[in-house]
Amino acid sequence: MTGLSTDLLEQMYESALTIRRFEQVAIEQYRQGNIRGYLHPYLGEEAIAVGVISALRVDDYIVSTHRGHGHAIAKGHEPKLMLAELFGKATGYCRGRGGSMHVANLELNNLGANGIVGGGIPMAVGAGMAIKLKKTSQVIVSFFSDGAANNGVFHESLNLAAIYHLPVIFVLENNHYAVSTPVEDTALVNDLSIRAVGYGIPGFTLDGNDAVMIHQAMEEPLDRARGGNGPSLIECKTFRHGGHHVNDPGLYMPKDKLEYWRSRDPVDILRSRLVDSGVNGEEIELIDARVEKTMEEAVQFALSSPEPSLEEFLREAAEM
Repeated sequence: MTGLSTDLLEQMYESALTIRRFEQVAIEQYRQGNIRGYLHPYLGEEAIAVGVISALRVDDYIVSTHRGHGHAIAKGHEPKLMLAELFGKATGYCRGRGGSMHVANLELNNLGANGIVGGGIPMAVGAGMAIKLKKTSQVIVSFFSDGAANNGVFHESLNLAAIYHLPVIFVLENNHYAVSTPVEDTALVNDLSIRAVGYGIPGFTLDGNDAVMIHQAMEEPLDRARGGNGPSLIECKTFRHGGHHVNDPGLYMPKDKLEYWRSRDPVDILRSRLVDSGVNGEEIELIDARVEKTMEEAVQFALSSPEPSLEEFLREAAEM
């Protein structure tokens, strides 16, 4: 038993499956030429976004990464508006001007994805300072990668958040590769969460493919942050299901390691959790069908949406 309600488990499964299908559809649309630029799929990492964000309050904040579709969807963003943004259409969350790596929505307290590796970490610290000054009980979660954890801004931000006891939860998505560089070649410690010790804050390393475990592990850092006791560092170990971006074949990834992690598929694990909790196959099929319909509608919406207005863009640029 998970200790989570069946309703919550169903919501988490639907969210994870929506992320999975969104990424698969996005890749299909990219291949058809409807999405331009870079596309960094979140395939294989769905449990982290779902596990973390399902434990948050609606008014909590997140700041994302260049691989950020999953975070946005888990935070409640509509797939059709997400896909329209990837298409560069006027109906997207950023009116087609942000694209895949810069989806943001302040109404949902998503401060945005970021094309700069590690760029969102100091943004989270700034937001954490604002929360503290406003004396609310909100928190902000900063998602970032193992590659970002080797940037200087990671260390500066953790130290600043620690000494000011800011309500920031740093979530390190360790997918084992910084583009094509294995994490073993960039760090001599097995768990990157141990770096928290240097800043006097808690550090945890979790199974990044088990959304339920992640959800449950969020209780302690959330209580700590809301209580004014400062930040925590949570490392979630996972493995992406392909190369760094959609045109990277990932030939540097050992086949046996990739097969192992795919055998621990985060969506399959959540589905098994549902079955173990007593949800029957027909109910799961209804969720699957609902997700499929959502994605079909998202594609049609994005395809039929208008292009951004050049006149509006030039007018706004002149007003800046």
